[in-house]
Amino acid sequence: MTINVTNQDILNTYHDCLIDSDQTVLMGRDIALSITQATTIFLHGDLGAGKTTLTRGFVQALGHQGNVKSPTYTLVEPYEVGQWNIYHFDLYRLCDPEELEFMGIRDYFTNKSLCLIEWPQRGFGLLPQADIELSLTYNDLQREVSLTANTDNGQAIIESIKSRRI
Repeated sequence: MTINVTNQDILNTYHDCLIDSDQTVLMGRDIALSITQATTIFLHGDLGAGKTTLTRGFVQALGHQGNVKSPTYTLVEPYEVGQWNIYHFDLYRLCDPEELEFMGIRDYFTNKSLCLIEWPQRGFGLLPQADIELSLTYNDLQREVSLTANTDNGQAIIESIKSRRI
């Protein structure tokens, strides 16, 4: 089997190894500090892969001083930080994507919103396109992180992350 990799594929992605939870928090920080406009990020990974840990680094990097907890039972945790409304969604317990309609999901995606969505596949058809698809996978005691840009905004974020992490 032949796999064709183009320069565009390389530009649209970022991969790294995160050796511990501190590195996962720092990755979240670097993503947050690379954002200049409303952004949607889909967070993929098994239970315990570090999605909420990464989100904690993201939210705290933008100025939130309190705890950042998983919204497993509430579906969404809002944070107002500076110019941004940050929404951390966890759709793991969502039974039907239509439940998102009842909670007014479309109202969360504005030009002042940063939305991080765990288990986005459970909201298929009702969520906007992600600017970035982020995957966290286990590699022994470490985590592998992979970001893929789906939009020009996502591409700009990845380029900024690459410049921060060199």
